Amino acid sequence: MNLRIFIVSFFLLISGIGFAQVKFVAEVSKNKLGMNERLRVDFEMNQDGDNFKAPSFIGFTVVGGPNQAVSNSWINGKRTYSKTYSYFLAPTSRGKFTIGQAEITIDGTTYKTSPVQVEVTAAVDKPTDGNNSDFVASENLHLVAEISNSNPYLNEAITVVYKLYVSPRVSVSNWRELDNPVYSDFWSQNIDIRQLKIENGAYQGEPYRFVILRKTILYPQKTGELDIEPLTLSVAVDVPSNRRDIFGGRLYETIDKTVAAGKRTINVKPLPEANKPAGFTGAVGKFDFKVIPGKTELAATESLTVKVEVSGKGNLKLFELPKLQVPASLEKYEPERSENVRTDLNGTQGSVTDNFTIVPTQKGKFPIPGLSFSYFDLDSKSYKTITSGEILLDVSAAPAGSSMASGGSVTGVKQPVGIVENQFKYIKLNPGLHPVGSGSFFGGWSFWALYLSPFLLVVLGILLGKKRTELANDVAGNRIKRANRLARKYLSEAKKNLGDQTAFYIALERALHNYLKAKLHIQTTDMSKEKIISLLEEAKVDKPAIMEFMSLLKSCEFARYTPSSSDTMREEYEKAVITISALDKQL
Repeated sequence: MNLRIFIVSFFLLISGIGFAQVKFVAEVSKNKLGMNERLRVDFEMNQDGDNFKAPSFIGFTVVGGPNQAVSNSWINGKRTYSKTYSYFLAPTSRGKFTIGQAEITIDGTTYKTSPVQVEVTAAVDKPTDGNNSDFVASENLHLVAEISNSNPYLNEAITVVYKLYVSPRVSVSNWRELDNPVYSDFWSQNIDIRQLKIENGAYQGEPYRFVILRKTILYPQKTGELDIEPLTLSVAVDVPSNRRDIFGGRLYETIDKTVAAGKRTINVKPLPEANKPAGFTGAVGKFDFKVIPGKTELAATESLTVKVEVSGKGNLKLFELPKLQVPASLEKYEPERSENVRTDLNGTQGSVTDNFTIVPTQKGKFPIPGLSFSYFDLDSKSYKTITSGEILLDVSAAPAGSSMASGGSVTGVKQPVGIVENQFKYIKLNPGLHPVGSGSFFGGWSFWALYLSPFLLVVLGILLGKKRTELANDVAGNRIKRANRLARKYLSEAKKNLGDQTAFYIALERALHNYLKAKLHIQTTDMSKEKIISLLEEAKVDKPAIMEFMSLLKSCEFARYTPSSSDTMREEYEKAVITISALDKQL
């Protein structure tokens, strides 16, 4: 008996040791690859460990990773665990290389993988990378910020064009902005892109398709090194997989990839101090300057307009125009600014005008001095000054009957006011009034209305009380009505808050939650994603409608951490209206 127990215990011990055996191995996606291919290396263990150390990867450059994946499952009471560290490598030269040993510490014991031999050959015609879709998306999707001039002068226009390059090996189904760049120390203006256009081009010598997402004109306002923050996008990339459908077509896997244009540094040069005019106000570009009077001959008390205009190409909105100086006998009013400016990739072009209104107060000839306008010419790298000619106004005597005498003083003669006959002829002499009736109050309709009104009010109060009691007892109905009202309320609030990201998505999320409370009779605390999907499926709602609704909830969650444009919010609102309408037809 004791011998039998000993044998059973021995075999149980051996089995336990077998089950507890640690597995730590290195696996590569291929043992032979070309110079233009990528190698994936996985270090996999069946127990959790600490102090993981990767090898040095001699002959390769790490282009991705380490990515960590953990799998923990129970099947028929048996636990299966695996933890993997993945690296993506690009070869640096041809030859045979050894992937060295990786180390991990499990329960105080250090384990090492076996070395793996890999051969790198010349570039192949059709490179095939590892089976990591995220890595494939990274290699075939690039966001680039193209700067027209990285060493401009102060207030010289530069353009930033953001291009999204997509390789023919993948496709893009959707994208949205995660982080908009803030152009500190720049005056900026975006150029509207009415429609995105797909164009063919090249990226690092390879054929790519690209689309221009944004164009911005920048005018640096400081000298020295200025940083342009990166634009960050979340892009849905369709990556081909190794699976095929029943017709032999390749199946695609959608990857949400985050790409950034990268921070760019601009070195801004100061404008030269040598020969800088005294009246220089910061104009940089190529300009023309004119002072144009509306007329030069007029009578006293008449007005004329003098236009001070700068036209051309440059920072038209970033400098002051010269101020018109007039003699004391001319009244000058504050100018009215008018701008006729357009902005494109060539910079800001057009004209800026100050319109001065001038009124002479007496007869005579009055000169208006000429004005000077200075700017820095980018073509010649020098300052230019344009001077207008003198304007001579010939003012004649004030017209007869005006408040100005020939000498310009105001006459003190008071004009008598004539009395117009029949000035009250439009007042009605017969208003059509009627005397108050002298009939008896008793027996009339007013008497019976006042007499019966108390009884009618008592009956109406009883009926209203019963109805109110019924409504109060209908707890579920009240909850549904209240949720419906709140859903309509918050959906309308979401529409009002278009443009205010925080308020909009809070109102939209509340509207969606209250709609579910009304239709599915659940509380807010039960609104997990799995619960919502389960209840909608039980209610026979089709899958596209469910996915649209869950997509709206997901957008509300993402909006807490990522910025959204006004166009995106408007699309989300319209999508919510359509989705709720679709659910109403099925619930």
